[in-house]
Amino acid sequence: MKHTLRHIAFTAFFAFAALAAAGASAAGNHAGGHGHDADVAIGKPGIAAKATRTVNVDMTDSMRFTPADITVKQGETVRFVVKNSGQLKHELVLGTEQELKAHYEAMKKNPEMEHADPNMVTLAAGKTGEIVWQFTKAGKVDFGCLQPGHYDAGMKGAVKVAKAAR
Repeated sequence: MKHTLRHIAFTAFFAFAALAAAGASAAGNHAGGHGHDADVAIGKPGIAAKATRTVNVDMTDSMRFTPADITVKQGETVRFVVKNSGQLKHELVLGTEQELKAHYEAMKKNPEMEHADPNMVTLAAGKTGEIVWQFTKAGKVDFGCLQPGHYDAGMKGAVKVAKAAR
């Protein structure tokens, strides 16, 4: 019950923050607080069997992702195998910069918050997880670690989505 109430409070806070930041243009909200428009902007959960390649990403206590810059093609489904090589809990969350900043502010106020969405993986020290994501739109998709203090310390990166050839 405590987790459920905390999750509801977080979702409501995040929805309000996203609406305020986006000038009330976000439509809808799901468990992670991402509006439908944001989901379209960053792509959608991929189907593992359709992944065309795997990108290994390492997270460390130096507050860095390796690699921090990744290039994919529009329409490509990528399996990100994410490893936490540090001693602290880290996560990789895909989103727009605006969305990540709003979520990060919520995490700073509620550091014990637990959540799981297809665009993120949260890992304890030494653990490995994965995200399978389809990049449907050309442009940039940001990612970051939203654990309190980590994003401010520079634990962020970007996926450049190259326009598909016609």
